[in-house]
Amino acid sequence: MGKQIRGQRKGRGSVFKAHNKHRKGPVKHRALDFAERHGYIKGVVREIIHDPGRGAPVARVVFRNPYKYGLDKFNFLAAEGVYTGQFIFCGAKAQLKIGNILPVSEMPEGTIICNVEEKMGDRGKMARASGNYASIVSHNLDDGTTRVRLPSGAKKLIKSSCRAMVGIVGGGGRLDKPMLKAGRAFHKYKAKRNCWPKVRGVAMNPVEHPHGGGNHQHIGKASTAKRDAPAGAKVGLIAARRTGRITGGSKD
Repeated sequence: MGKQIRGQRKGRGSVFKAHNKHRKGPVKHRALDFAERHGYIKGVVREIIHDPGRGAPVARVVFRNPYKYGLDKFNFLAAEGVYTGQFIFCGAKAQLKIGNILPVSEMPEGTIICNVEEKMGDRGKMARASGNYASIVSHNLDDGTTRVRLPSGAKKLIKSSCRAMVGIVGGGGRLDKPMLKAGRAFHKYKAKRNCWPKVRGVAMNPVEHPHGGGNHQHIGKASTAKRDAPAGAKVGLIAARRTGRITGGSKD
């Protein structure tokens, strides 16, 4: 009988909870309303702020409430080139300018977009990391769908009524600078969650990990694990379709 492995303890929460005390709130588009469906609504970027644990900058955008007196404040992803005092237009009739949010059906093929909705009205789910972007590949007018290329290179079919922000997410090139020392990695993950440093399984004792023990640091068995393996044995390459080196060119 071994110990609970790290992957099992993570499900319990406790010390593995996200460090969200200083975060600035969720980043998403406006809720889809009449103004966005049939025209546009104008907001202004009040400030561009840092959100701890997020590589991309966040823009605080203020809109006038279209239904009652007052202001609505939203956290949007800041596209590269967005500045304080800039007017942001959201809606089907908005112009194709960096920082504006409009349905992908209103954008020509080849447009660079970010914070793309996966389903209409879900307020942005794809291409949200710093420096990332998706691009519109083609429109199918017959069934109202659009093909987009995601940052991973995969192509995805979405409804043409899904919204996206024009431009690429700010904060690009974040990974170009090397960490150089452990202290920087410590502070990076301190803002995110308890996931660093990561002790390798082969460096543990047999009681702590399926890969532990032995006179040399070696796994000693196949590193693949089946999909329905018990939680304590589910380590390594889980439900791998194939293993080994990736050979052959890309199928793009």
